[in-house]
Amino acid sequence: MLQQKIPATVITGFLGAGKTTIIRNMLMNAGGKKIALIINEFGDLGVDGEVLKGCGAENCTEDDIIELTNGCICCTVADDFVPTMQRLLERDVKPDHIVIETSGLALPQPLVAAFNWPDIRTRVTVDGVITVVDSAAVAAGRFADDHDKVDALRAADESLDHESPIEELFEDQLTCADLIVLNKADLLDAQGIERVRDEIFSRIARKPTMVQAKNGQVPSMVLLGIGAGTETDIENRKSHHELEHEALHENGVEHEHHHDHDEFESFALNLGSISDPSGFVDRLKPVIEAHDVLRLKGFVDVPGKPMRLVIQAVGSRIDTYFDRPWASGEKRETRLVVIGLHDWDFGAVVEAVQAAA
Repeated sequence: MLQQKIPATVITGFLGAGKTTIIRNMLMNAGGKKIALIINEFGDLGVDGEVLKGCGAENCTEDDIIELTNGCICCTVADDFVPTMQRLLERDVKPDHIVIETSGLALPQPLVAAFNWPDIRTRVTVDGVITVVDSAAVAAGRFADDHDKVDALRAADESLDHESPIEELFEDQLTCADLIVLNKADLLDAQGIERVRDEIFSRIARKPTMVQAKNGQVPSMVLLGIGAGTETDIENRKSHHELEHEALHENGVEHEHHHDHDEFESFALNLGSISDPSGFVDRLKPVIEAHDVLRLKGFVDVPGKPMRLVIQAVGSRIDTYFDRPWASGEKRETRLVVIGLHDWDFGAVVEAVQAAA
């Protein structure tokens, strides 16, 4: 009898869309399934893995969570992802399901294509690619330029490329999706959600299923068991880079196809204890706005509190919550990772965040 392939779910989405929260809720409602997680983050501080390990669910153990923090997974498929999958498949007790959380800056297409590698394709299949969308950010125009202005510029000179790196990445993540989760839908009314749906469908040719979510709450039976076999359909989900490469090749132009993250930059910052976390949040908001910080996340040490405070910022929206007690022997400190565009004043951002503390 042929061995049944292990299903794998790829969860993608731009920085701060809520991928980790969705996975956390999934683990806590997995219905007895043994789930292995592969988590990839942009930056050296593994915040998402630490958050998931503190969720208290049966699947949140050190053995079940594998972190890759030495580069974006879409750029290190051969060096990091494939060997990680091979080690996972060599375990005596194999998982019932594999979940992969990509970096918020990752292209899902190279990762899905890796499931066609000989060592993987006979044992694992992509159950589905789930793209998580920050509905409020889309409604606020975060992923769109002034389209009237762009159209006017294109009319004047069609050779100009007016796509921003953020826009392209957002569209590439949508293009690869089998299911799109409109997260943070509670921040919008019905008309706002409909505008978000229209905006998304205007950007992609395929029409994947959409579901709404509040605080990342989506039933596991919706997320797992899609059965798409996405690796067999990767040719219909090409990224901007792939399409550009094909167009150049058709015109006889040799072009090295690659995807990098030169447009983005991150740094990790260690701070001391913060006695007034509410004040810290208030002081961070103008810093984020002034320096166009895309994402800020990490852990805060609040003196006198036995638990660790998680801080998550997406634009000017900042959430905090206590997730678990500080472990015995664990160093109590405030650790943050900050992500922004490459052209920011690095020194000024560091100084501003330190001053806010």
